[in-house]
Amino acid sequence: MNDESPDKRTEERVTINKEFESFDAFIQEYVTNISRTGVFIKSQQPLPIGTRVNLRFTVIMDDIETIEGVGEVVRVERDPQGMGVVFRELSGYSKDLIDKLLTQRVP
Repeated sequence: MNDESPDKRTEERVTINKEFESFDAFIQEYVTNISRTGVFIKSQQPLPIGTRVNLRFTVIMDDIETIEGVGEVVRVERDPQGMGVVFRELSGYSKDLIDKLLTQRVP
């Protein structure tokens, strides 16, 4: 592969911007698995592996909270249909928010 002509898929960025009425709705409707390192996003048309995505999830908790960052599609699944996205860049606030969300979900 020629290093001087990068794959165009990795060069373009797709924006994923969703709003949810609660964190539980976020998990049930859209994200089946979230961790400190990435997220599985349900999608009827998953993006190709290697695609960089701008992520923006707005979730209502006590206040309206927003997780923002950049991710990269690392796997595509058919059942459930969607894509695994690894976080490549997250603000400190978004990292702290994910920690808080994950902690709240522990029974």
